[in-house]
Amino acid sequence: MKQVLKALRTPKWLFGLLCFVLVLRIPSFFEPYSYGDEMIYLSLGEAIRRGIPLYSQIHDNKPPLLYIMAAVAGGLFWFKVILAIWHLATVFIFWKLSELLFPKNKRLHIVSTVIFALLTTLPLLEGNIANAEIFMIGPTMLAFYVLLSKKLNFKNIFLSGLLFSVATLYKVPAAFDLPVIIFLWIITLKKANINNLKKIAYNTLYLAMGFLAPILLTFAWYFARGAAFEYLVAAYLQNVGYLSSWRPDDVQRSFFEKNMPLLIRAAVVFVGHVFLYLKRKKLSKQFIFITSWLLLSLFAVTLSERPYPHYLLQSIPAVSLLLGMFFSLKNFEQVLVIIPLTLFAFVPYYFNFWRYSTIPYYSNFVNFATGKLNKEAYLATYGSHVPRNYQIADFIVSSTKKSEKVFVWGDGSAIYALSKRLPPGKYVANYHIRDFSTPEETITSLNQDMPSYIIVLPDTDYFAELNSFIDTNYVFIKTIEKAEIWKLLNPKVRTLIAR
Repeated sequence: MKQVLKALRTPKWLFGLLCFVLVLRIPSFFEPYSYGDEMIYLSLGEAIRRGIPLYSQIHDNKPPLLYIMAAVAGGLFWFKVILAIWHLATVFIFWKLSELLFPKNKRLHIVSTVIFALLTTLPLLEGNIANAEIFMIGPTMLAFYVLLSKKLNFKNIFLSGLLFSVATLYKVPAAFDLPVIIFLWIITLKKANINNLKKIAYNTLYLAMGFLAPILLTFAWYFARGAAFEYLVAAYLQNVGYLSSWRPDDVQRSFFEKNMPLLIRAAVVFVGHVFLYLKRKKLSKQFIFITSWLLLSLFAVTLSERPYPHYLLQSIPAVSLLLGMFFSLKNFEQVLVIIPLTLFAFVPYYFNFWRYSTIPYYSNFVNFATGKLNKEAYLATYGSHVPRNYQIADFIVSSTKKSEKVFVWGDGSAIYALSKRLPPGKYVANYHIRDFSTPEETITSLNQDMPSYIIVLPDTDYFAELNSFIDTNYVFIKTIEKAEIWKLLNPKVRTLIAR
């Protein structure tokens, strides 16, 4: 117990930093139901709370841990509270890792930890949002800490594999961080004899066993629930379709033409590791480890070529350590870190990553907290559609029982999350219906479990089958900010209309 308390002891500057980070997160506790991904997570979390099987009856394309966490939270406020607590622990783990890597450089610990804490907190990279990346980097860093600080026996290696698996069960790209430690084992070989190679092979096997164990358990769980195939497709195979998915014009091209950008990035990672291996005697193990980490995490970040800022969070631990080296070291590697840092800076520029403003985020909250903005005006700072979604959700809650289904046609996952109502089919996001379903399948789902209300959001095109289905089975009752609200007719009226 004393050892645990000693390990958790923090210096004054770190305690102050953690308090400051918590203050920076206060506005996130008052964010409205608006961010699309969070709305999907909370909707799936609500389904879990009701015993509805993931993947077979409710869909998204990530492994289950994020949805389970959303289910535990039960709402956006507690989801943000969990995020804040998890992030504070993540900052602490990062500091411990920096201390382990550079035990005699307190300046580096402070600089890198401050950079890490800020970049993973501020809206610039969506650090305020409960996305998978912010949850998965903590277990990854803890796995590295165990492998670098403990004896390399089966217990510790297997435990580290479990931690890598936990990260991957938040989001699959986390798995790309795992080879970093294997590469470090290779470059630290004193002699490439058969015994040393066997030792690395066994350690890699132990690591793989720990990594695969939780994932295989999740497959066993969903197999028992009759959803193993759907789990495999949704959480793993559908993510393959994300590769270069923002280049739809490439579909007709050959495999090599279509995937050439991906292959080029893989070649950059390979060449970078070859360089690190060849120069291993001239470079510090810390530099090699951190640069390898950055290369592999950047490969994971750019897999889909999508410009979402929160993807970059996977690379921020390595970037923060490199910046700490740049501002704290006084040797050749202080200059050398410019190369991997330049590569990191190139990625958001080349892929045109989106950028979110930080100052308006905090100024709008201050104005709301001080009464200069009322609730509706504050909601509108997150988009003109946000107050409308709240009005629609209020109407649904007052007009339906919790067990009743509703169907939103349009970008309306926030309405499901706000009202705690579920759709008749498995999709809570409009783009999921468009990407993974057909009009015929959608109408079949609606016919099998007719929703009490259908909401058609403005600027959303009907497909012919949906238009016909609504005309036959529903009556228009009102509009809310141009959103059409349709109510299910009673069975007798529907029968008369059908005649």
